[in-house]
Amino acid sequence: MNNSQNWREKTILVVEDEEFNYLFIEEVLSGTEVKILWALNGKEAVAICETQKIDLVLMDLKMPIMDGYEATKMIKSQKQELPIIAQTAFAMAGDEKKILGAGCDAYLKKPLDIKLLLSTIQNWI
Repeated sequence: MNNSQNWREKTILVVEDEEFNYLFIEEVLSGTEVKILWALNGKEAVAICETQKIDLVLMDLKMPIMDGYEATKMIKSQKQELPIIAQTAFAMAGDEKKILGAGCDAYLKKPLDIKLLLSTIQNWI
C-alpha cells in the first residue's frame, strides 16, 4: 500500500450477498484504514446510505431482495454525488451501457483484480 491509499477518514459501503466476496474485499482494504460497512442486499444498502455518511459504494449487481441496479437508482436519486462502483461476474457486451445507465460511476469484473480495485477506489474516493 502506498500513502495515497490511507483512507482513514473515509467510509466505504460494500454491498455483497456472498460472505466470501465481502471478506476478500475487507482483506484487500485492511491496510487502507478505511471504515467498511456491509450490506447484504440492495435494500439494506439504500437504508444505510440514507442514514450514514458514505464516501463510496462497492455495489454487487446480482443480489436477492433488491439487485444492484435498482439500489443504485434509488441511492443516486437522493445522493447524485456519491460514487458507486459496480462489481459483477456477469459483464458481457452491452452490460457496460446498462451498468453506467443505472447510475454507476464505474464497474469492475469479478474475480476482482486487487490493483485495479484499489486504483479505481482511489480515483473516486
